[in-house]
Amino acid sequence: MVVHRLGMDTSGLVVFARTNAALHAMNTLFRTRKVTRTYEALVCGSITEDEGVINMPLMRDYEFPPFMRVSTDEHQKALIGLSIEDVGKKLLERPKESVTKFDVVGREEMEGNAVTRVSLTSISGRTHQLNVHCAAFGHPIVGDKVYGINGEAAANGGLEEGTSSARASAELQASIAAAAGDKSMCVHAKTISFEHPVSGDKLSFESGSPF
Repeated sequence: MVVHRLGMDTSGLVVFARTNAALHAMNTLFRTRKVTRTYEALVCGSITEDEGVINMPLMRDYEFPPFMRVSTDEHQKALIGLSIEDVGKKLLERPKESVTKFDVVGREEMEGNAVTRVSLTSISGRTHQLNVHCAAFGHPIVGDKVYGINGEAAANGGLEEGTSSARASAELQASIAAAAGDKSMCVHAKTISFEHPVSGDKLSFESGSPF
């Protein structure tokens, strides 16, 4: 039985439980955030910092449902006066605090375009968090056809522009998107660590990135 999910375009490690008892125990570990996962991704542009934290609350996107966006006072004010009957319960949920830690693994090129290989840790584990945070930071994930350039969701994670001082320009993002073509999104669940739900042994697994 599958313990957790990966995004449709995300490759990498998935945990399966062999018994119902293990399944329930693993669900508890995930719910109480006692499972550590890191993702490796290629993002557009060259991030100047070697490490950092992206701390931006997320909300459901009332303009582009069912996607997510960074929550701002302006976006919250737009919901005033709307009812569950108007837009549904999920769109009226309170913003959720969301924190992503990033570490630069390397600065590379994709057909002459600057990209950055990063290790991402989702501290809070929100829906589409890594995608929205990277886009809002100004360095969307390469191959992200939802939150990337000309994607289905709001541009820049719902912000006017990315918050990074070295954010990737629209021209650079478009060039990288053309270079990536129809390839899968460049994000990979690389490591996962937790205590075995029965024996208590500390387990850690790693899977090499395919990109």
